[in-house]
Amino acid sequence: MKKIFILSMVILASASFDTAFAGKKKDKKNKEQAAQVETVAQTVEPVILATTSDSLSYAAGKTATDGLLPYLQQQLHVDTAYMDDFTKGFEEAFNKVDDPKYLAYMAGSQIAQMAKQRILPSMQNNFEGSDIKLSEELFNKGFIASLKNDNSVYADSTARKLFVSRSEAIKKAQEAEYKAKNEAWLKDNATKEGVKTTESGLQYKVITQGTGAKPQKTDKVVVKYEGKMIDGTVFDSSYKRNPQTSTFRCDQVIKGWTEALTMMPVGSKWELYIPENLAYGERQAGQIKPYSTLIFTVELENIEAEKKEAEVKTDAKKPATTKPAAKKPAAKKTTAKK
Repeated sequence: MKKIFILSMVILASASFDTAFAGKKKDKKNKEQAAQVETVAQTVEPVILATTSDSLSYAAGKTATDGLLPYLQQQLHVDTAYMDDFTKGFEEAFNKVDDPKYLAYMAGSQIAQMAKQRILPSMQNNFEGSDIKLSEELFNKGFIASLKNDNSVYADSTARKLFVSRSEAIKKAQEAEYKAKNEAWLKDNATKEGVKTTESGLQYKVITQGTGAKPQKTDKVVVKYEGKMIDGTVFDSSYKRNPQTSTFRCDQVIKGWTEALTMMPVGSKWELYIPENLAYGERQAGQIKPYSTLIFTVELENIEAEKKEAEVKTDAKKPATTKPAAKKPAAKKTTAKK
């Protein structure tokens, strides 16, 4: 019993000590916060609004920040944990905005951001797929050297010629390799069951053979489709849109489509394998690389001309539901008096 009593006293004493210690910590924290507030109060100049113009000026400044924080976060990617740094920068720039030296400095900061985030990555894209990696440090030195007219390493024209010629050589080598890969794919695909090849080189496979009419080149057709490259990358699909159908003239699309559509009866579903010379050739088209073989699944839903003709026939069978408009009396001729 005595042991239990002693243990209880120890626990009670510990609790009292913890409470007292926590209280001291809280008091210390409150004093520190108060000291910080007092320091801020000493450094911030008091706002004196002596006139109506003063009040409106201050209110205008407050009002002008409406929507600023979301803009800073979403568009400028400013971490709001660093708002003190932002306000310092704002105050400095606001007071020096008419200083040409400071404006030049700020312009340099903006171009630096653009160069690092957009220009350098864009130029690196010229070497995509190669082992060349552009150095940020040396890019920066070359950039500044050109601005300072420093030609000790390269003249501007020499540097430009080196960069352009090397990037074009790599691009041509990659395109030649890609073109050969697509040609080999077509050659292998032509041997597969159900695949037919036309005189132009267009390959197709009938999945469903329709029984409707075949469109002419100048007809408008209604289709559903999906397009992809030989690596399986889907670059366009009407199935992902609402409505799922697209309408266009047969002769207003790539040659491979025009040839296939004029062979397809309405109601058909074909798979097309279009060589680059019947597609976009050496041109880049969105995601589609130069010399790409295109694979399309195409469903020919209707020919718009047929649809209109059917609607006319249907309308002709409908009984008249409105009375014809009464004829207006002919206006009397008047003779001008002499």
